[in-house]
Amino acid sequence: MYIKKILLIIVLLGLIVGGAFAYLIYNALFSPNTAFNNKEAYIYIPTGSSYDELKSLVIPLLSDIETFEAVAKRKNYIDHIKPGKYILKKGMNNNEIVNSLRSNNIPVNVSFNNQETLEKLAGRISTQIEADSISLLKAFTDTGFLQENGLTADAGLSIYIPNSYEFFWNTSATDFRVRMRKEYLRFWNDDRLKKAKVLNLKQEQVIALASIVQKETAKVDERPRVAGLYLNRLKKNMLLQADPTVIYALKRELGNFDTVIKRVLYKDLQLNSPYNTYKYAGIPPGPITMPDISSIDAVLNPEKHNYYYMVANVEDFGYHKFAIDLAQHNRNKTQYIRWINEQNINR
Repeated sequence: MYIKKILLIIVLLGLIVGGAFAYLIYNALFSPNTAFNNKEAYIYIPTGSSYDELKSLVIPLLSDIETFEAVAKRKNYIDHIKPGKYILKKGMNNNEIVNSLRSNNIPVNVSFNNQETLEKLAGRISTQIEADSISLLKAFTDTGFLQENGLTADAGLSIYIPNSYEFFWNTSATDFRVRMRKEYLRFWNDDRLKKAKVLNLKQEQVIALASIVQKETAKVDERPRVAGLYLNRLKKNMLLQADPTVIYALKRELGNFDTVIKRVLYKDLQLNSPYNTYKYAGIPPGPITMPDISSIDAVLNPEKHNYYYMVANVEDFGYHKFAIDLAQHNRNKTQYIRWINEQNINR
Protein backbone atom coordinates (compact mmCIF):
# COMPACT_ATOMS: atom_id res chain seq x y z
CA MET A 1 0.00 0.00 0.00
CA TYR A 2 2.81 2.39 0.95
CA ILE A 3 4.62 1.72 -2.34
CA LYS A 4 1.41 2.33 -4.30
CA LYS A 5 1.04 5.74 -2.66
CA ILE A 6 4.60 6.66 -3.54
CA LEU A 7 4.09 5.58 -7.14
CA LEU A 8 0.85 7.53 -7.30
CA ILE A 9 2.56 10.64 -5.95
CA ILE A 10 5.38 10.22 -8.50
CA VAL A 11 2.86 9.87 -11.32
CA LEU A 12 0.95 12.92 -10.14
CA LEU A 13 4.15 14.95 -9.85
CA GLY A 14 5.14 13.79 -13.34
CA LEU A 15 1.80 14.88 -14.71
CA ILE A 16 2.10 18.24 -13.00
CA VAL A 17 5.65 18.80 -14.24
CA GLY A 18 4.75 17.58 -17.71
CA GLY A 19 1.69 19.77 -17.76
CA ALA A 20 3.68 22.77 -16.63
CA PHE A 21 6.31 22.07 -19.27
CA ALA A 22 3.65 21.64 -21.95
CA TYR A 23 2.07 24.90 -20.86
CA LEU A 24 5.42 26.68 -21.12
CA ILE A 25 5.98 25.25 -24.57
CA TYR A 26 2.48 26.18 -25.68
CA ASN A 27 2.85 29.64 -24.18
CA ALA A 28 6.20 30.20 -25.92
CA LEU A 29 4.81 29.04 -29.25
CA PHE A 30 1.27 30.31 -29.35
CA SER A 31 0.81 33.24 -26.94
CA PRO A 32 0.87 36.74 -28.45
CA ASN A 33 4.34 38.28 -28.18
CA THR A 34 4.18 41.70 -29.84
CA ALA A 35 4.78 44.97 -27.99
CA PHE A 36 3.75 47.57 -30.58
CA ASN A 37 0.39 49.36 -30.76
CA ASN A 38 0.07 49.70 -34.55
CA LYS A 39 -1.63 46.98 -36.57
CA GLU A 40 1.69 45.99 -38.08
CA ALA A 41 5.41 46.73 -37.94
CA TYR A 42 8.16 46.26 -40.50
CA ILE A 43 11.66 44.91 -40.01
CA TYR A 44 14.46 45.49 -42.52
CA ILE A 45 17.14 42.83 -42.11
CA PRO A 46 20.42 43.81 -43.84
CA THR A 47 22.35 41.27 -45.90
CA GLY A 48 24.77 39.22 -43.78
CA SER A 49 23.07 40.00 -40.47
CA SER A 50 24.00 37.86 -37.46
CA TYR A 51 21.47 36.70 -34.91
CA ASP A 52 22.67 39.37 -32.46
CA GLU A 53 22.01 42.01 -35.10
CA LEU A 54 18.57 40.59 -35.77
CA LYS A 55 17.91 40.47 -32.04
CA SER A 56 18.62 44.20 -31.71
CA LEU A 57 16.01 44.83 -34.43
CA VAL A 58 13.22 42.75 -32.87
CA ILE A 59 13.71 43.56 -29.18
CA PRO A 60 11.72 46.85 -29.36
CA LEU A 61 8.85 45.00 -31.04
CA LEU A 62 8.51 41.98 -28.75
CA SER A 63 7.14 41.55 -25.23
CA ASP A 64 9.42 38.63 -24.38
CA ILE A 65 12.70 38.19 -26.23
CA GLU A 66 13.61 35.00 -24.32
CA THR A 67 10.60 32.99 -25.50
CA PHE A 68 11.19 34.27 -29.05
CA GLU A 69 14.78 33.14 -28.86
CA ALA A 70 13.77 29.71 -27.57
CA VAL A 71 11.38 29.22 -30.46
CA ALA A 72 13.90 30.58 -32.98
CA LYS A 73 16.46 28.04 -31.79
CA ARG A 74 13.92 25.22 -31.82
CA LYS A 75 12.90 26.05 -35.42
CA ASN A 76 16.58 26.34 -36.48
CA TYR A 77 16.11 29.97 -37.55
CA ILE A 78 19.07 31.47 -35.68
CA ASP A 79 21.58 30.00 -38.14
CA HIS A 80 19.48 30.74 -41.22
CA ILE A 81 18.71 34.46 -41.07
CA LYS A 82 17.66 35.92 -44.43
CA PRO A 83 17.86 39.56 -45.49
CA GLY A 84 14.83 41.52 -46.64
CA LYS A 85 11.75 43.40 -45.51
CA TYR A 86 9.44 41.51 -43.19
CA ILE A 87 6.09 42.28 -41.59
CA LEU A 88 4.97 41.56 -38.05
CA LYS A 89 1.29 41.88 -37.20
CA LYS A 90 -0.02 42.86 -33.81
CA GLY A 91 -0.87 39.82 -31.71
CA MET A 92 1.42 37.42 -33.57
CA ASN A 93 2.86 34.58 -31.49
CA ASN A 94 6.49 33.45 -31.62
CA ASN A 95 5.73 30.62 -34.01
CA GLU A 96 4.11 33.03 -36.46
CA ILE A 97 6.87 35.61 -36.00
CA VAL A 98 9.64 33.13 -36.76
CA ASN A 99 7.74 31.75 -39.76
CA SER A 100 7.25 35.28 -41.11
CA LEU A 101 10.92 36.19 -40.67
CA ARG A 102 12.01 32.93 -42.24
CA SER A 103 9.91 32.91 -45.40
CA ASN A 104 7.89 36.07 -45.94
CA ASN A 105 10.26 38.58 -47.54
CA ILE A 106 7.81 41.14 -48.94
CA PRO A 107 8.53 43.37 -51.97
CA VAL A 108 8.78 47.16 -51.91
CA ASN A 109 7.60 49.63 -54.55
CA VAL A 110 10.53 51.44 -56.14
CA SER A 111 9.62 54.55 -58.11
CA PHE A 112 11.67 57.20 -59.88
CA ASN A 113 11.30 59.84 -62.57
CA ASN A 114 12.91 62.91 -64.09
CA GLN A 115 16.42 62.35 -62.72
CA GLU A 116 18.97 64.42 -64.63
CA THR A 117 21.99 62.22 -64.02
CA LEU A 118 22.94 58.69 -63.06
CA GLU A 119 24.27 60.12 -59.79
CA LYS A 120 20.85 61.51 -58.94
CA LEU A 121 19.19 58.26 -59.96
CA ALA A 122 21.54 56.28 -57.71
CA GLY A 123 20.72 58.59 -54.82
CA ARG A 124 17.00 58.22 -55.43
CA ILE A 125 17.09 54.41 -55.61
CA SER A 126 19.33 54.08 -52.53
CA THR A 127 16.53 55.51 -50.37
CA GLN A 128 14.24 52.66 -51.43
CA ILE A 129 16.37 49.49 -51.41
CA GLU A 130 19.33 48.21 -49.41
CA ALA A 131 21.99 48.99 -52.04
CA ASP A 132 23.78 52.29 -51.36
CA SER A 133 24.24 55.08 -53.90
CA ILE A 134 27.94 54.35 -54.42
CA SER A 135 27.40 50.71 -55.38
CA LEU A 136 24.42 51.68 -57.56
CA LEU A 137 26.39 54.36 -59.42
CA LYS A 138 29.26 51.94 -59.92
CA ALA A 139 26.83 49.42 -61.44
CA PHE A 140 25.19 52.08 -63.65
CA THR A 141 28.50 53.35 -65.04
CA ASP A 142 30.27 50.02 -65.40
CA THR A 143 32.07 50.18 -68.74
CA GLY A 144 31.58 46.49 -69.49
CA PHE A 145 27.84 46.71 -68.91
CA LEU A 146 27.49 49.81 -71.09
CA GLN A 147 29.52 48.32 -73.94
CA GLU A 148 27.67 45.03 -73.73
CA ASN A 149 24.42 46.89 -74.27
CA GLY A 150 25.70 49.26 -76.95
CA LEU A 151 25.55 52.34 -74.75
CA THR A 152 27.88 55.27 -74.33
CA ALA A 153 28.45 56.84 -70.93
CA ASP A 154 26.29 59.79 -72.02
CA ALA A 155 23.41 57.50 -72.96
CA GLY A 156 23.61 55.39 -69.79
CA LEU A 157 20.55 57.05 -68.27
CA SER A 158 18.44 55.99 -71.26
CA ILE A 159 17.72 52.44 -70.11
CA TYR A 160 16.00 53.43 -66.87
CA ILE A 161 12.35 53.89 -67.79
CA PRO A 162 10.59 55.94 -65.09
CA ASN A 163 7.79 54.05 -63.41
CA SER A 164 6.98 52.15 -60.24
CA TYR A 165 8.44 48.65 -59.92
CA GLU A 166 8.34 45.88 -57.32
CA PHE A 167 11.69 44.81 -55.89
CA PHE A 168 12.81 42.95 -52.82
CA TRP A 169 14.37 45.47 -50.45
CA ASN A 170 17.62 43.48 -50.32
CA THR A 171 18.12 43.69 -54.12
CA SER A 172 21.78 44.32 -54.96
CA ALA A 173 22.98 47.13 -57.23
CA THR A 174 23.83 44.75 -60.07
CA ASP A 175 20.53 42.90 -59.75
CA PHE A 176 18.69 46.22 -59.89
CA ARG A 177 20.59 47.15 -63.06
CA VAL A 178 19.85 43.79 -64.69
CA ARG A 179 16.16 44.08 -63.90
CA MET A 180 15.95 47.60 -65.32
CA ARG A 181 17.63 46.48 -68.52
CA LYS A 182 14.92 43.80 -68.87
CA GLU A 183 12.22 46.40 -68.24
CA TYR A 184 13.80 48.60 -70.92
CA LEU A 185 13.68 45.78 -73.46
CA ARG A 186 10.09 45.05 -72.48
CA PHE A 187 9.19 48.73 -72.91
CA TRP A 188 10.52 48.71 -76.45
CA ASN A 189 7.85 46.44 -77.85
CA ASP A 190 7.36 45.83 -81.58
CA ASP A 191 5.00 48.79 -81.93
CA ARG A 192 7.44 51.29 -80.43
CA LEU A 193 10.38 49.83 -82.36
CA LYS A 194 8.47 50.19 -85.64
CA LYS A 195 7.62 53.80 -84.88
CA ALA A 196 11.24 54.61 -84.05
CA LYS A 197 12.31 53.02 -87.32
CA VAL A 198 9.84 55.17 -89.26
CA LEU A 199 11.44 58.23 -87.63
CA ASN A 200 14.87 56.85 -88.51
CA LEU A 201 15.91 57.16 -84.87
CA LYS A 202 17.63 54.73 -82.54
CA GLN A 203 15.96 53.98 -79.23
CA GLU A 204 18.47 56.09 -77.30
CA GLN A 205 17.92 58.98 -79.70
CA VAL A 206 14.17 58.80 -79.13
CA ILE A 207 14.74 59.03 -75.39
CA ALA A 208 17.26 61.89 -75.76
CA LEU A 209 14.76 63.84 -77.87
CA ALA A 210 11.98 62.97 -75.42
CA SER A 211 14.07 64.41 -72.60
CA ILE A 212 14.09 67.77 -74.41
CA VAL A 213 10.32 67.56 -74.86
CA GLN A 214 10.04 66.74 -71.16
CA LYS A 215 12.01 69.84 -70.17
CA GLU A 216 10.25 72.10 -72.64
CA THR A 217 6.73 71.48 -71.38
CA ALA A 218 5.11 70.08 -68.28
CA LYS A 219 1.81 69.90 -70.13
CA VAL A 220 1.27 66.30 -71.23
CA ASP A 221 -1.26 67.31 -73.87
CA GLU A 222 1.26 69.68 -75.48
CA ARG A 223 4.11 67.19 -75.72
CA PRO A 224 3.11 65.61 -79.08
CA ARG A 225 3.05 69.11 -80.62
CA VAL A 226 6.48 70.00 -79.19
CA ALA A 227 7.84 66.65 -80.37
CA GLY A 228 6.45 67.29 -83.85
CA LEU A 229 8.20 70.67 -83.93
CA TYR A 230 11.61 69.20 -83.15
CA LEU A 231 11.13 66.39 -85.63
CA ASN A 232 10.25 69.01 -88.27
CA ARG A 233 13.51 70.81 -87.53
CA LEU A 234 15.49 67.59 -87.76
CA LYS A 235 13.98 66.81 -91.17
CA LYS A 236 15.02 70.25 -92.39
CA ASN A 237 18.53 69.85 -90.92
CA MET A 238 17.86 72.85 -88.70
CA LEU A 239 19.50 73.27 -85.30
CA LEU A 240 17.11 72.20 -82.54
CA GLN A 241 17.90 75.39 -80.57
CA ALA A 242 16.32 74.08 -77.39
CA ASP A 243 17.00 76.21 -74.31
CA PRO A 244 16.83 73.22 -71.91
CA THR A 245 19.86 71.70 -73.62
CA VAL A 246 21.84 74.88 -72.98
CA ILE A 247 20.79 74.87 -69.33
CA TYR A 248 21.90 71.24 -69.06
CA ALA A 249 25.22 72.08 -70.71
CA LEU A 250 25.76 74.94 -68.26
CA LYS A 251 25.03 72.72 -65.26
CA ARG A 252 27.36 70.07 -66.65
CA GLU A 253 30.07 72.67 -67.17
CA LEU A 254 29.63 73.90 -63.58
CA GLY A 255 29.54 70.33 -62.26
CA ASN A 256 26.46 71.20 -60.23
CA PHE A 257 23.05 69.99 -61.35
CA ASP A 258 21.36 71.71 -58.42
CA THR A 259 22.08 75.09 -60.00
CA VAL A 260 18.89 77.02 -60.75
CA ILE A 261 18.91 78.72 -64.17
CA LYS A 262 15.68 80.47 -65.08
CA ARG A 263 16.89 82.39 -68.12
CA VAL A 264 19.26 81.53 -70.96
CA LEU A 265 21.44 84.47 -71.95
CA TYR A 266 22.86 85.12 -75.42
CA LYS A 267 26.39 84.49 -74.13
CA ASP A 268 25.29 81.02 -72.98
CA LEU A 269 24.54 80.06 -76.56
CA GLN A 270 28.27 80.13 -77.29
CA LEU A 271 29.09 77.41 -74.77
CA ASN A 272 31.12 74.71 -76.49
CA SER A 273 29.26 71.56 -75.49
CA PRO A 274 27.78 68.72 -77.56
CA TYR A 275 24.60 69.33 -75.55
CA ASN A 276 24.32 72.92 -76.81
CA THR A 277 21.78 72.55 -79.62
CA TYR A 278 22.30 76.17 -80.64
CA LYS A 279 25.85 75.22 -81.62
CA TYR A 280 25.71 71.54 -82.55
CA ALA A 281 23.25 69.96 -84.98
CA GLY A 282 21.17 66.89 -84.33
CA ILE A 283 20.12 65.18 -81.14
CA PRO A 284 22.46 65.46 -78.11
CA PRO A 285 24.60 62.42 -77.21
CA GLY A 286 22.36 61.54 -74.28
CA PRO A 287 19.21 62.57 -72.43
CA ILE A 288 19.24 65.85 -70.49
CA THR A 289 16.83 64.32 -68.00
CA MET A 290 14.87 61.13 -67.55
CA PRO A 291 11.75 61.62 -69.70
CA ASP A 292 8.32 60.41 -68.66
CA ILE A 293 6.76 57.66 -70.75
CA SER A 294 4.34 60.31 -72.02
CA SER A 295 7.27 62.26 -73.48
CA ILE A 296 8.77 59.17 -75.10
CA ASP A 297 5.43 58.25 -76.63
CA ALA A 298 4.97 61.87 -77.75
CA VAL A 299 8.12 61.53 -79.87
CA LEU A 300 6.92 58.22 -81.26
CA ASN A 301 3.44 59.63 -81.91
CA PRO A 302 4.09 63.28 -82.81
CA GLU A 303 1.47 65.75 -83.88
CA LYS A 304 1.60 66.42 -87.60
CA HIS A 305 1.94 70.15 -88.29
CA ASN A 306 4.16 72.77 -89.95
CA TYR A 307 5.52 74.49 -86.84
CA TYR A 308 9.25 75.16 -86.56
CA TYR A 309 9.36 77.71 -83.75
CA MET A 310 7.91 78.14 -80.28
CA VAL A 311 8.18 80.37 -77.24
CA ALA A 312 6.56 80.34 -73.81
CA ASN A 313 3.01 81.66 -73.84
CA VAL A 314 2.76 84.40 -71.19
CA GLU A 315 -1.00 84.52 -71.69
CA ASP A 316 -1.46 80.83 -70.91
CA PHE A 317 1.34 79.83 -68.55
CA GLY A 318 2.76 76.38 -69.02
CA TYR A 319 1.92 76.31 -72.71
CA HIS A 320 3.71 77.73 -75.77
CA LYS A 321 2.96 79.85 -78.80
CA PHE A 322 3.94 78.07 -82.00
CA ALA A 323 4.96 79.62 -85.29
CA ILE A 324 5.40 78.43 -88.84
CA ASP A 325 7.96 81.05 -89.85
CA LEU A 326 10.57 83.27 -88.19
CA ALA A 327 8.59 86.47 -88.64
CA GLN A 328 5.65 85.12 -86.64
CA HIS A 329 8.03 83.66 -84.06
CA ASN A 330 9.79 86.99 -83.56
CA ARG A 331 6.48 88.65 -82.79
CA ASN A 332 5.71 85.98 -80.20
CA LYS A 333 9.24 86.22 -78.83
CA THR A 334 9.02 90.01 -78.39
CA GLN A 335 6.02 89.56 -76.12
CA TYR A 336 7.85 86.93 -74.08
CA ILE A 337 11.02 89.00 -73.67
CA ARG A 338 8.98 92.00 -72.57
CA TRP A 339 7.27 89.87 -69.93
CA ILE A 340 10.47 88.25 -68.63
CA ASN A 341 12.18 91.65 -68.35
CA GLU A 342 9.22 92.91 -66.32
CA GLN A 343 9.78 90.03 -63.90
CA ASN A 344 13.44 91.06 -63.43
CA ILE A 345 14.60 87.54 -64.20
CA ASN A 346 18.26 87.96 -65.05
CA ARG A 347 19.44 84.38 -64.57
